[in-house]
Amino acid sequence: MSRIGRMPIAIPAGVTVDIAENNKVTVKGPKGTLERVLPAEMEIKVEGAEVTVSRPNDLKKMKSLHGLTRTLIANMVKGVTDGYEKVLEINGVGYRAQKNGKTLVLSLGYSHPVEMIDPEGLESVVEGTNKITVKGIDKEKVGQYAAEIRAKRGPEPYKGKGIKYADEVIRRKVGKTGKK
Repeated sequence: MSRIGRMPIAIPAGVTVDIAENNKVTVKGPKGTLERVLPAEMEIKVEGAEVTVSRPNDLKKMKSLHGLTRTLIANMVKGVTDGYEKVLEINGVGYRAQKNGKTLVLSLGYSHPVEMIDPEGLESVVEGTNKITVKGIDKEKVGQYAAEIRAKRGPEPYKGKGIKYADEVIRRKVGKTGKK
């Protein structure tokens, strides 16, 4: 039995979970509303103040979907109550970030500034000139936008310049040595 799939999801006060046909789950909370169509084979039930997910049989595909479905619902509930955030750091001489309305302007050593518009439902906050925080209620979108920002100038192993996640460790390499 799936240890993750079996665990019930507690619904905090102020959050409502609705399940429509074809397993369309809608979660409403203080921070907003999220909806997602989950695999139709899974059986999702709201019992009192918790959500349970069960699977029809023990096929390998059903076992995989069981834990996934439960985790997706749990992430939606956490998103509408607390929200998600990813912190990115910019390292490098002359590399900086600025916020211009809904546009994030990055100076990353290219001949032009890189401009990125915040997607719907997400916001990016610049602290100082080298710290960007991406906030939102959808875990997937927050992670995707943070990855897109990081991809504009990924960290390099020799000098450690570029954009990295705050909790990411860059494995440094030794540069080439001169002739004697």
